[in-house]
Amino acid sequence: MLSSTLIAVLGILLMTVEGPHEKHVEEVSKYVRFGLWWIALGVASSIGLGSGLHTFVLYLGPHIALFTIKAMQCGRIDLKSAPYDTIQLKRGPSWLDKPCREFGPPLFSSSHGSRVPISSILPQVQVESILWGLGTALGELPPYFISRAGSRIDALEEMDHSSSEDNGVIATRLRQIERWLLSHSQHMNFFTILVLASVPNPLFDLAGIMCGQFGIPFWKFFLATLIGKAIIKTHMQTVFIISVCNNQLLDWIENELIWVLSLTPGFGSSLPALTAKLHSVKEKYLAAPHPVPSNSKGKWDFSFTSIWNTIVWLMLMNFFVKIVNATAQRYLKKQHDKQLAETLSASTH
Repeated sequence: MLSSTLIAVLGILLMTVEGPHEKHVEEVSKYVRFGLWWIALGVASSIGLGSGLHTFVLYLGPHIALFTIKAMQCGRIDLKSAPYDTIQLKRGPSWLDKPCREFGPPLFSSSHGSRVPISSILPQVQVESILWGLGTALGELPPYFISRAGSRIDALEEMDHSSSEDNGVIATRLRQIERWLLSHSQHMNFFTILVLASVPNPLFDLAGIMCGQFGIPFWKFFLATLIGKAIIKTHMQTVFIISVCNNQLLDWIENELIWVLSLTPGFGSSLPALTAKLHSVKEKYLAAPHPVPSNSKGKWDFSFTSIWNTIVWLMLMNFFVKIVNATAQRYLKKQHDKQLAETLSASTH
């Protein structure tokens, strides 16, 4: 508490007192806002157990795509005025609407126009991707902590004993699933969590709940989640978007398609026309660097995502009910044991 108070007072003094340090404080505040912005977007993407904001599609993906297309058009990667010159709340990047002549002559070029390698573009958008991945890892912690704090292994055993009177088919199946999960909980190791976090996986929320339920150590869960989401998964997504927008994936698809058609009888004569059409489509795609996603409002969404989110929330509500019941049972058991001990003590005297 004392350290936090001293830091807060020092920050207020630096921001209110005039002096030569003002420009440095302003620069630091821009970096802080930049970091908090992308981390908050990552948290918003995964905090809702699969039903959060799709901030990668809304913010990070378009930012990477626009920067890649702009770098390819200008043949340069030094477009940002600072590392925090990105898409932020109510503000766009300064390089987006600038003409290429303001950045200077192209530094990357080829016979097919500007060609900026992936290894040069990736460091320019890498910090944003890692910060966003860090936010997604932080957004996976609430299910873990809720599960860990609300229901331990003994709570499952108590629920199993308390429901032993129910011999229904559903209750029996649930008890079998709980026993199977208990017997296989030791297999939830670091590598398993890392693999689940490294791929787009809607079941990872349930993995976090299971890790908290079965007492997986916090640092083991968080480090595996952090490496998987902030390092592996985000780099895979970023490299894919750069490959698409940098024309390299399109060139590869075009070459493979032409090669397959050249081996097919009857298509050899139509290859020049087909190649010309592919080039025209590619030029139209590259001539529109401002894609704006359109969202239809007021309509019901019966997609797989909405159905899956509904299932996850129903499972979560059932999980909360079990937590409340197990906590109440343990509390009543303690009260009963206390009253029984007092009664025995009174009877002995």
